[in-house]
Amino acid sequence: MSNPHVNPIPKGYEGITPQLFVRNAADAIEFYKKAFGAQEEYRHTLPDGKSIVHAVIKIRDHNLMIADYLPDMCGDSVGSPSSLGRTTVLLSLYMEDADRFFDTAQSAGAKVHMPLMDAFWGDRYGQLKDPYGHIWEIATHKKDMSKDEIDAAAKEAFAQISKNNSQQ
Repeated sequence: MSNPHVNPIPKGYEGITPQLFVRNAADAIEFYKKAFGAQEEYRHTLPDGKSIVHAVIKIRDHNLMIADYLPDMCGDSVGSPSSLGRTTVLLSLYMEDADRFFDTAQSAGAKVHMPLMDAFWGDRYGQLKDPYGHIWEIATHKKDMSKDEIDAAAKEAFAQISKNNSQQ
């Protein structure tokens, strides 16, 4: 039976809350603070005081869970980009100024995975790869477009990509 005075969905967890597994979660948390302005809410470590089994950081108003990839505890159910050799998810952030955000994140150690561009769907958009192997989609919405306008722009963009690929 639930307590009627307790919110069954805690503040900050109203949507999907990703949990990232990385090698060296403590360093990753510090990177996310520098690169993305994250705030650490809390962390729980193993008795060694080093291995993070669960931490929560907040980027803007959204929570992100993070933990060290510990094969002995995680088994085969999860991995980190370094253990898998790739990432299995893209993390998307809309920011007021994608260009400024890109510069800040690069200064903190993120690498450009896809340069910023004015995307056909009306966003200023690009991708960054953090030092732990996760890819972040960064965007600033610049132009409202109808579905038909986006479809037409996509068709034109994909035709140009096909043309460029055939010329190589």
